[in-house]
Amino acid sequence: MQINNQEAPAVELIMINIAGQDHPGVTAALSEILAKYDAQILDIGQADIHHNLTLGILIKTDSEVSGDIMKDVLFKGYELGVQVRFSPVATHDYARWVSMQGKNRWIITILGRSLSARHIALVSGVVADQNLNIDAIQRLTGRMPLDSSEKQLRKSCVEFSVRGTPRDYSEMQRRFMQIASEKGIDISLQEDTMYRRCRRLVCFDMDSTLIRTEVIDELALRAGVGDKVKAITERAMRGEIDFVESFTERVALLKGLDESVMKEIAENLPITEGVDRMMTVLKRTGYKTAILSGGFTYFGNYLKQRYGFDYVYANDLEIVDGKLTGRYLGEVVDGRRKAELLRLIAQVENLNIKQTIAVGDGANDLPMLSTAGLGIAFHAKPKVKAASDQSISTIGLDGILYFLGFKDSFIS
Repeated sequence: MQINNQEAPAVELIMINIAGQDHPGVTAALSEILAKYDAQILDIGQADIHHNLTLGILIKTDSEVSGDIMKDVLFKGYELGVQVRFSPVATHDYARWVSMQGKNRWIITILGRSLSARHIALVSGVVADQNLNIDAIQRLTGRMPLDSSEKQLRKSCVEFSVRGTPRDYSEMQRRFMQIASEKGIDISLQEDTMYRRCRRLVCFDMDSTLIRTEVIDELALRAGVGDKVKAITERAMRGEIDFVESFTERVALLKGLDESVMKEIAENLPITEGVDRMMTVLKRTGYKTAILSGGFTYFGNYLKQRYGFDYVYANDLEIVDGKLTGRYLGEVVDGRRKAELLRLIAQVENLNIKQTIAVGDGANDLPMLSTAGLGIAFHAKPKVKAASDQSISTIGLDGILYFLGFKDSFIS
């Protein structure tokens, strides 16, 4: 009986890095060579920055053919006009990398009118201090022009994909908030769970969120009590007085105002930057949207008709003989009620609460911001911003799309 003592070929792990001018067919040509030698691809990643290609391929192959693979790849790289570099990878290093795949993953979104190297350095420094590893960086916004006559409308957003467990999550969040405040940018830190990838419901406050005014202040100006109502509104939004109490006081001051004024105000509402684009994208991609407002149903319905919101819950003013009576009908939609309505709509839509998003600016929005899977303080009062994990203060409402991972190339 003949015994075969022939040993199996040794296995090699090789990292192949390709860099150079990008053009169609590079990946196809190189992967065809790997297929020819039956190499196993363990990992692959590619990026294109201003037509410059960076491609990394980690392969597993038999030592008997590794030399032939490298030779053929080098020749093909020369033919394609790209540079090729090979690096051996130890099996224990690969095993350690594989063991990291079960670690927590985070998405860090950096957003502003423009982003500088200093912004990236500060954020990545915090990541390094927390002993986290950046797996990928991608730009979500379109390329920035060198010169623009509409600088105030520019948007710049970069997303980091990060792996690991922060040493101190609270400290990490605090430093991000500090950087955002000092440098005039927004920074979002979200755990990269399945819920982040399947948000389905967005609930908005109306006044000072979807529109750049408080409607009750506009009504008060027409009624000649603007200063009185505005002072009460500001105290309520700062959380200094109970919302229901302040609401009752303000509505009472509107007694005698002609209801025709409401139509004139609705037709001239100052819409917040980015609402048109945001609503177009959310509706196109199947999101349900709701207005949960401490303002008035009349104006919420106007926005519903204009933009296609699915739900509107707000307050109804009592009108008799064409005049406001200074009273309201039904239960006031305050902070507690907003959170209840968010949960109710999620149930109606058969959604997990983690699939919901809430956006608002005032103290009465805090309950729904903390209830939602993703709560975003939008151009919010200091107290609200300090109490929220996520905030947008530098650009319009379409900034929400970047927190959801949308790229300009997908939604333009």
